[in-house]
Order: sequence, then structure tokens, then C-alpha cells
Amino acid sequence: MALTQRLDLRQSQQLVMTPQLQQAIKLLQLSNLELSQFVDQEIERNPLLDREDADGGPDGAADSGGGAASPDGGASAEPRALDPDRTGTDRLTQADGFASGDSAPLDTDYENVWTNGSAVDSAADARPDGADLAGVTPWGAGGRTGFDGPEEGVDQTLGGAPTLREHLEGQIAVEFPDPRDRLIAGGMIDWLDDNGWLTAGADQIAAQFGCPLEQVEAIVARLHGLDPTGIFARSLSECLALQLAEKDRLDPAMRALLDRLDMLARREYAGLMRHCGVDAEDLAEMMQEIRELDPRPARRFDYETVQTVTPDILMRPQADGGWAVELNPDTLPRVLINHRYYAEVSRHARSRDEKDYLGDCFATANWLVKSLHQRATTILKVATEIVRQQDAFFVHGVSALKPLILRDIAEAIGMHESTVSRVTSNKFMATPRGVLELKYFFSAAISGADGGNSHSAAAVRFRIKALIEGEPADAILSDDRIVEILRGDGIEIARRTVAKYREGMRIPSSVQRRREKTIGA
Repeated sequence: MALTQRLDLRQSQQLVMTPQLQQAIKLLQLSNLELSQFVDQEIERNPLLDREDADGGPDGAADSGGGAASPDGGASAEPRALDPDRTGTDRLTQADGFASGDSAPLDTDYENVWTNGSAVDSAADARPDGADLAGVTPWGAGGRTGFDGPEEGVDQTLGGAPTLREHLEGQIAVEFPDPRDRLIAGGMIDWLDDNGWLTAGADQIAAQFGCPLEQVEAIVARLHGLDPTGIFARSLSECLALQLAEKDRLDPAMRALLDRLDMLARREYAGLMRHCGVDAEDLAEMMQEIRELDPRPARRFDYETVQTVTPDILMRPQADGGWAVELNPDTLPRVLINHRYYAEVSRHARSRDEKDYLGDCFATANWLVKSLHQRATTILKVATEIVRQQDAFFVHGVSALKPLILRDIAEAIGMHESTVSRVTSNKFMATPRGVLELKYFFSAAISGADGGNSHSAAAVRFRIKALIEGEPADAILSDDRIVEILRGDGIEIARRTVAKYREGMRIPSSVQRRREKTIGA
């Protein structure tokens, strides 16, 4: 066959992911905090974007135009009329703490004014030239008249909570008067783990500091007396023993129990009673005392800030029995395009680069506003459909939760499953049953017995937990018995599935529950 060259004209269709489309898809899966950070970065990069304030206008501007600039580059010198009926930051009075030179109170005392780090005894000392100080604003104690350093508020000057190291170093300084012992004890803080246990052995510490092993053992024994009790323990049993000794409850029976914590974890109560030489009632009391102890004494110094979840969707019942679903206005970024500023700058643009830059900024600003609106509309549409399909859950609880997958929502609202997946990621809804993530309402389906309706996996887990919590001590339910009960309720489920759900909820087996409830009885 001969090889020849030719030109062909073909027409085809294909989906092209433009940068704008990729960014719009990315906005869907951002949480409200991540979205706020993204909008702040766009406002910083794009001079045509403004964030709308609570009054409906851009921040720092009287209208959407953003104000006119003076020829010298500063703010406009044109005075702005103040509305006497408006109560806001535009109206500054003497009651707000700002006094002009003509309206300064006559009884103001300037004999103790702090100026740039030095206290002056009188107005003459502050102004050697004898100038009139009537216009000086008295800021009171801690006030400043210069801008040579960062100014901190009262809340930023308050002392923070001490760390574990600071707490221990203060006690070590008092407990160990000898400098060498104090140095070794302070170095042991570096070998504490998150629980407050000592991870290094005495021989390792002795080799590190070049001291006798007996000296290290003596220092560790003294460190066991520091607060919190149980700190510098080398094992769980030693940590619990230190706390029991402080309560004067470390008797021989309790020591024997601490030596066999592995049997306690396996709930081998009969063997523990023989090992400790106690009966069932005494063993139950000893177990209760151990439950009241803290195996992680350093936990109280873990001051990680708990991030409060802000719901993206608000839901409330209506008088007609329906549900009102709306977006949370506090999580919606309000972004405006400053058309007035764009028109003003465009008239002065001369070069092609300047015009191209303004055109790109204007197109990017339009795209961002449109994408934010589309994101809010999509979230509201998905949340509304979830509420419609899970209406029984909000009325009757978890037991009425229906099986739901992404395809069900996507087909109902005419969108792709990937879009629904992005919308439901990191989005929360405030419901009458608490603040729940949108992913919570999606669960696998479990077939019904004899061809009946399917059941949600979450509802089945709730049913299993309720059955186990309500079982009597003399009739512990095995996994096989739970399967029979669920099949009687119309739920077709296998025994291994019941065991998997039970282990996922950290519920022990029937043998372990029988031992525990026998001791408790």
C-alpha cells in the first residue's frame, strides 16, 4: 500500500476543563472557613473587588464606588455628611473617647501622661517649649502617643495557661535544691510522651548525663511526687499505683490487680478474683476505683483550641408541618464589584498592558461573583432535596433514617454524582436533631426480609445498640440471637455483619458482656 500525504477536515465535540471551570468546581468542596480565606486572597489580589459590610455597601466606602482619590494619592478631601440618625463608626462623639482640641474637657489632668515609654510629671516636662497641650487626647494608663511598636489589647496581655514544661520546671526548682539533680530532673522532661509517661530507662538517662544509676532512680522517685499525680510513670500500672497511693488505697489486693491489667482488659473476672483473693463485690469496687483514675496525667495541659462548627445550612420547622431550609448568611462571603472605581481607572489607562490588566481583573471579578452565587444555589438545592427525602428522620429519629446514596440526590436535582459529592463534603446543617454533616444522611442499604423495604445501615446499627443496652444480665443476646430479632423486624442481615457493626461501636462480645454484668450485679 502506498503512503501518501493529505489534508482532512474533521468536526468533533469534547469537554474542555478551562481554568475558570476547574476553579468553580474547586469552590464547591471548600468549607466556609476555606472559602473565606480564598475570597480574602482574591480581594487582596484584585483591586476591583470589595467585601460588602453589614450596611449593604463595600467595606471602607460610602457607596459601591469605593470613594474618589485625591490628586496626591490620599483620601479625598471632600467632607462627607454624617447622618445624625445613624449609629455606627461614621459618627464619633466625645462619649466614644475622641476629643478635639476645641472640645476637650476643662477638667482633664495631664500630669501623668505616658508618652513613648516615659512618664512625664507635668505638661511642661512633656513640652519644653511650653506649647499648649489642650488638644492632647488623654488615653489613660497604658495609652500611647507613638507608633513605634505593636499595640496589644488587654486580652492579649493576660497571662496564658502554663504548659506542662513550665508547670514541672517550677516544681523541680523547689524540689531539687542541688544544681546537678535539678539539671537531671529538668532533662527528663524531654523524655515525657503525650500521656506524661517517662519513655527512657534509668540506664539511658544515666548514660546521657554521666551519673550513677542509683542517683537517677532516686531522682525519678522524687519526681513521682510532683503534680499532676502519676507524672514520670514508666508504665500504666505504675501511673495508676501512684494515684492510688496518694488516696491511700494501694493495698495488696489492689497491687495484685494492677499486676494483671491484661486480665482486666480481657474481662477475666473469675481469674482476677482468684489472683487477688477477693470476692465479686470487692472486685467491682476495685474496678470502679480504677475507672476514676487518670491514665494520662498530662492530658489536662493539652490546650488545643476546639474549632466550633458553623453550619452552612439552617433548617427550622414551619407551622404547616414542613421544613424551611436556607443558607446561613454568616458563612456567605458578600463580594461586590467596584464599577465606579473600574470606570474611573479605565479613563486614565493609556498603555495596552494597563488595559489588559484591568480587563483581566474585571473578568476575574465577574467570574468570582458568578461562581459564588452558583455555589450557594447548588448547596441550597442539594440540602433541600436531602431534607425532603429524609423527612422521617427529622420526625422520628435515627431509627427512621432511609438508605440514601449520591445517585438518588443527583437524579432528583439533575446533577452529576461528583457534584453532589463535592457539595456534601465539609458542609454542615443545623437541624432540630443537632448540627450534622451532609454526609451523615447517606448510608448503605440493607435488604428487607421477604422482599420488604430496605433499611439504612445507620438505623440498623442504632437498633443493634438499643437491643444490647436493653438486654438483662441473665439473658445476654448473642450475635445469632440479634440476627433472629432483626429478621423478625423485617431486616435481612448476616451474623458477620452484626459482629462488624458491634465491633465498630466498640461493644464487647456476648461472653465479655456476661462477665461484666455478672460482676456488676
